[in-house]
Amino acid sequence: MNKNGVIPWMKQQWRGIVKVRLKWVKNRSLDHVIDKETDLKAASLLKDAVNRSSTGFLTAKSVADWQKLLGLTVPVLRFLRRYPTLFHEFPHPRWPSLPCFRLTDTALLLHSQELAIHQAHQNDAVLRLSRLLMMTNTRALPLHSLHALRWDLGLPDSFDKTLVPQCPDDFRFVKSPNGVVSLRLWRWPEELAVSALQKSNECGTHYREFRRGQSALAFPMRFPRGYGAQKKVRAWMEEFQKLPYVSPYVDSSKIDPNSDLMEKRVVGVLHEVLSLTLHKKTKRNYLRGLREELNLPHKFTRIFTRYPGIFYLSLKCKTTTVTLREGYRSGKLVDPHPLARHRDKFYHVMQTGLLYRGDGSLKPKENNSLLQNDELRSEDSEEEEVETRSDDELCEGETSQ
Repeated sequence: MNKNGVIPWMKQQWRGIVKVRLKWVKNRSLDHVIDKETDLKAASLLKDAVNRSSTGFLTAKSVADWQKLLGLTVPVLRFLRRYPTLFHEFPHPRWPSLPCFRLTDTALLLHSQELAIHQAHQNDAVLRLSRLLMMTNTRALPLHSLHALRWDLGLPDSFDKTLVPQCPDDFRFVKSPNGVVSLRLWRWPEELAVSALQKSNECGTHYREFRRGQSALAFPMRFPRGYGAQKKVRAWMEEFQKLPYVSPYVDSSKIDPNSDLMEKRVVGVLHEVLSLTLHKKTKRNYLRGLREELNLPHKFTRIFTRYPGIFYLSLKCKTTTVTLREGYRSGKLVDPHPLARHRDKFYHVMQTGLLYRGDGSLKPKENNSLLQNDELRSEDSEEEEVETRSDDELCEGETSQ
């Protein structure tokens, strides 16, 4: 901002960049990650539900309608039986024909380790939650929208009853006239108003020039094979990168909604939201629930296919997931959070349970030894193949997926 109170990019709102139409490219490596973590998330949420239960177990009847909620492609009962290292099946005390599930000793140990990680890194969770609220118009989001993002943001189970009450100076609950309860950011922490893209450029000369309003910041791009060499694509991206970078933490109400600058601002907001997630990805539906508060255009999801060097849109597991490409290398997170590492351990226990399904369950000694292996086997290489789907076709299911 200059001495007259005008931010330099306010005067530079182009509408002249010629956009190139790109075909969607499947990335097998990232699809594998999404496939794996869909089961991981479902098992983790079921583990939390068992732990919350007053009886210490869940019945097959109580979870019968949870398939869509958990994002599963198989019935919940079949899913629970798939992982005996986590869920122990037994007959109901009163109705023997009703299957019930409680946590195994291994699952209980994993849960206690997870709680310890949440406690040790509580400040990280507070910062992520604060930054998300800082990007919204009203500095507030409905609790149901935050609960949908809880696992992706790495927030503890029932965070509204555990984490939020410990931060009375940061957050407050507010109730709208229609009865919807929201979480509001109570104070503006100026030191947090720095995006992930800005932080990654802090040591460079371009960032110093950017701070003086003399330079744009470029997004890291990893194009699908063959696209980066195309002259039209390269020219388009060069022009796009030259546009001023608008921080997702500044007021964007004065930007022309039809300008190229607003499009780059939308890319920046989506980049920042995905950067806040532990696994650098989330469901498209969750982002759609934040559209109005983040000041995003109605058809903002077209951005994901328009900028395939920044985002990857996956159609795995009967849903649509958006991934930040720069967050992964060869199918693994570039900079995994301690909680993400713990989830790798959780998944390893799940997979080992699959090997022993025929035996019913593992012996206690074998069961506990699973926790000693903290690493997953290496994932597939980043293979990509072109499919003949346009961005319009990928955005058709905007109200259903």
